[in-house]
Amino acid sequence: MFDEIYTKASDFLARHPGTIAWRLKAHCKVAASHINDDEEILYTFAAQKGPSAMDMISTHVVIVTDKRLVVAQKRLVFGYFYYSITPDMFNDLSIKMGLIWGRAVIDTVKETVILSNLSRGALQEVETVLTKYMMQKKRYYENGITEEEVDSVDGDIKEISIKGEKKF
Repeated sequence: MFDEIYTKASDFLARHPGTIAWRLKAHCKVAASHINDDEEILYTFAAQKGPSAMDMISTHVVIVTDKRLVVAQKRLVFGYFYYSITPDMFNDLSIKMGLIWGRAVIDTVKETVILSNLSRGALQEVETVLTKYMMQKKRYYENGITEEEVDSVDGDIKEISIKGEKKF
């Protein structure tokens, strides 16, 4: 599990080198320990969790599984931070682009998760993946789509994870 998460996070950073991320292996180990055996990893990326672009030491790994979003960080000395966002808790997503970096703001029922210091090129890819995922899951829980449609969207997200988003 760790290898898959680390590989996808590394691939994301290779596609978007302007994204700031530190201690990726340690964060991926924390995330891997919280992914259940029945979950499938669709997409992984790294970002700073917090509103300030100057806070460059709060790297978190974000994993999109077929059941939820997992946000994890290994603390510097001991312990870790772990957040799980299930589709029923998801309210809204907004993307904000700055001069150098951008941020993705995930609004949930309980809190707002701000993922900052993302490369400007990564913003569209992150937005596409999170929007497709959340729309698909909400429609599925409301009995609006079939299992085949869910599998199709999951396949699209996996393809973006491997190749990046296609530019038209």
